[in-house]
Amino acid sequence: MIPKLLNWLDDRTGYKGLLNEALYERVPGGARWRYVWGSTLVFTFVLQMLTGVFLWTAYSPSAQTAWESVYFIQEHMLVGDIVRGIHHFAAQAMIVLLAIHLMQVVIDGAYKAPREVNFWLGLVLMQIVLGLSLTGYLLPWDQKGYYATQVSTNIVGATPLIGPQLQQLAQGGPEYGHHTLTRFFAMHAGILPGLLIAFLVLHIYVFRRHGLTVRDPAHRPDTTFWPDQVLKDSVACLAVLAVVLLLAVFKGAELSAPASTDPYAAARPEWYFLFLFRFLRFHAVESIGLEFGAIYVPGAIMGLITLMPIIAWWKGGHRFNVAFLCVLAAGIVGLTGMALYEDARDPAHQAAIAEADRDARRVRELIELALIPPTGAGTLLQNDPFTQGPRLFAQHCKACHRYNGHDGRGRQVMEPDRNDPSHSIQIPAKPAAVDLANFASREWMRAVVVDFSNHFAVWKNANWYHKALEKRAQGDDVDILDPDDSEMADWSRRNRAALISEENRENLDALIEFLVQRAGHSGGGRVDAAKAAMGRRLAVEGGWKGGIEMTCSDCHSTIGDEFVDIPDDEADGYPNLAEYGSEKWLDSFLRNPAATQHYGDRNQMSAYEDRLLDQDLELLVRWLSGNYLPTEIPLPGPVKPEPQ
Repeated sequence: MIPKLLNWLDDRTGYKGLLNEALYERVPGGARWRYVWGSTLVFTFVLQMLTGVFLWTAYSPSAQTAWESVYFIQEHMLVGDIVRGIHHFAAQAMIVLLAIHLMQVVIDGAYKAPREVNFWLGLVLMQIVLGLSLTGYLLPWDQKGYYATQVSTNIVGATPLIGPQLQQLAQGGPEYGHHTLTRFFAMHAGILPGLLIAFLVLHIYVFRRHGLTVRDPAHRPDTTFWPDQVLKDSVACLAVLAVVLLLAVFKGAELSAPASTDPYAAARPEWYFLFLFRFLRFHAVESIGLEFGAIYVPGAIMGLITLMPIIAWWKGGHRFNVAFLCVLAAGIVGLTGMALYEDARDPAHQAAIAEADRDARRVRELIELALIPPTGAGTLLQNDPFTQGPRLFAQHCKACHRYNGHDGRGRQVMEPDRNDPSHSIQIPAKPAAVDLANFASREWMRAVVVDFSNHFAVWKNANWYHKALEKRAQGDDVDILDPDDSEMADWSRRNRAALISEENRENLDALIEFLVQRAGHSGGGRVDAAKAAMGRRLAVEGGWKGGIEMTCSDCHSTIGDEFVDIPDDEADGYPNLAEYGSEKWLDSFLRNPAATQHYGDRNQMSAYEDRLLDQDLELLVRWLSGNYLPTEIPLPGPVKPEPQ
């Protein structure tokens, strides 16, 4: 029955003749492993198409749903992470296989007459594959792809004469947005695969017309494509599949935080474009212009590769082509290694990578805690104090303050070396205000009370402090918040021994507990209410041992919920302790630190009433206060301060 059916099908289609022609092609010199690269490329492309179709069933190409749909594929769709991982790493495998196949073709001389057209068709296929890589990189609509793709479109925009028009055509308008994504999706899932299939058919047709190019036909007896070469091709394809599958299972495709317009310092192209990225960073290339490094030089190289079949007509042309390709490969490998080496030793870049990783992990936490809103997952990060607080701190506070010794985002604050005439050498900048990593915690409150001078010693780095000393030296009466010469500094220094003595140990702990209670954020520990009540009495009424006479109410007009009857002119410059360190206090202080209830005329800090939006101010205050949804993600650790 089956033979009759097959004979009927052959009579109608002639498939047996086609199979016979395809499988029993003559292989001069016998089957070899060096011939497997073309088959592995076709296999990888088919793998891409199959996994791409499955991804397409769950992907939603819009600026508000693309990242969310990829997140669903990655985290919730059955084996979605494996499918996406295979698609991701198969795309990278195609780049590697393309490079190997090109080297093999040139070394074997398979580009020479009469195979010039087939070689040029292969170069067209290479450009299409690179286009697929570029367009697919944007589709997750995450930060990494969003910014890396902007680099490529900016390069397109550097094209002479028609660059701006090409860039607008590529990104769907003058700016990145929804149309950029849909245009890239159409290119990636429709236009480019169609072109690749069409040119692949032409490539195979022309290849079969001229057959294999063999350097030494007498190597072994001739054989046929089936079964010897098919076996080798199958083993090679299986090896590619194994590598891709292992990477998909144990490494997985990366999905960074949702795309946004926030600066993304960790942006880098994929590893196979790092060589061009590093080349463009050479000072000489930068000085000439982007179009030179990104258009003219790559264009000249591709032009020379395209001319290789013609160059080979001359004596020594083939050797020149092989040597040129080897030098080019060495340059690409060298530039890629240089980029990786420099990035690995760049503290700022490593801090940016760590921050990008925190954002990617944080958005997943927020989704589990609060779900994805209709406006998209990106708004979860935009409204998250844990995410935005460090950014606002780095933007508005790092000029004076530090957070664990850095700018809040893990980067050390640098400034030009004043001893360097060129100002090209960067050195760590000295902070001019206290580190806020543990603001209003028990440690902070204890340091203010017991060791005021050392706690605020960084004020001595500030310009206002040195100017005040100069005016004092000239005989002017300048009233400032001096860490060495102020009422609080004098009280703390004079009573330090008594404060930390065993007889006042319980009293000091009680006062600190009271101050932490009023601040409202105890660093994760519970407040002892009884101890805090005892601390309130000490702050208002006194009762210290060891000869300590003055207490908080002698200078501060408000302590806890109690108002102390001190004339305004005497209370000015002494912050009230109603809720010192709390969110309410911080908000009021940042808006107007020179207000009477804060530091009055002694204040040296700028007011942020008109510098920050209310929403941003709230995010910064909540971050400093630790008031955000719970997280298991640590903030950047402390940076060792430079000697003052």
